[in-house]
Amino acid sequence: MAKTVLVTGATSGFGKAIATVFAKNGYNVCITGRREERLQELKNELEKTYNINIATLSFDIRKREEVIKAVDELKTHYDTIDILVNNAGLAAGLSTIDEGDMDDWDTMIDTNVKGLLYITRQVVPMMKAKGGHIFNIGSTAAKMVYKNGNVYCATKFAVDALNQAMRIDLLPYGIKVTGIHPGMAETEFSIVRFKGDEDRAGNVYKGFEPLHPEDIADTVYYCATLPPHVCINDLTITCTNQANSVVTIKDAERLNK
Repeated sequence: MAKTVLVTGATSGFGKAIATVFAKNGYNVCITGRREERLQELKNELEKTYNINIATLSFDIRKREEVIKAVDELKTHYDTIDILVNNAGLAAGLSTIDEGDMDDWDTMIDTNVKGLLYITRQVVPMMKAKGGHIFNIGSTAAKMVYKNGNVYCATKFAVDALNQAMRIDLLPYGIKVTGIHPGMAETEFSIVRFKGDEDRAGNVYKGFEPLHPEDIADTVYYCATLPPHVCINDLTITCTNQANSVVTIKDAERLNK
């Protein structure tokens, strides 16, 4: 019987690519997100391409009651979830603490930390009988704080801590937990951070090739298909032209002049 994978934030970027690679390999896939029209488009695309059934759940992961209702609905289709990919997350704004937009802070904390907790709390009971695998998509911002990244970095440091805590708490049930920490990647991330300013977002990656969503999707799939006794706990992934959360090839070239 095919395994079932649930991917949050599947309407674009990493989530869409992750859903695609699992669908391509014959998994039952449930995709979630707030943008119902995009979910339906992806469902139609994957079903037509790979001749499989895709389940969709449209809800706001920041709202606890919506999460509970959505997972209750999911239980009518699936008895177990084998793989949970906590991909939903975002950055909002880029400013110093003293000038930060508190609404942006709430959005990041509610999505990146509380939303991840809400969905995990509901899905883990569906894994405990057979074991499973949880992927939490973090960031290089979980490893090193950068200028004006304050609250976003704090949320990703929290995700990194939760990776470690989940691994301890879920060890008796044979549930693997893998943290994936991408660096600069060409997704809608910067467009969201800069609130639709595509020119400003595009300048982030100007001059070098960043990661692509498929790079992260392939990594998740690789980790998910290792033997049962093997768990990759933590991976930090950057493009070749990025050394860490702070330094890119553009910085190195400037510093070496």
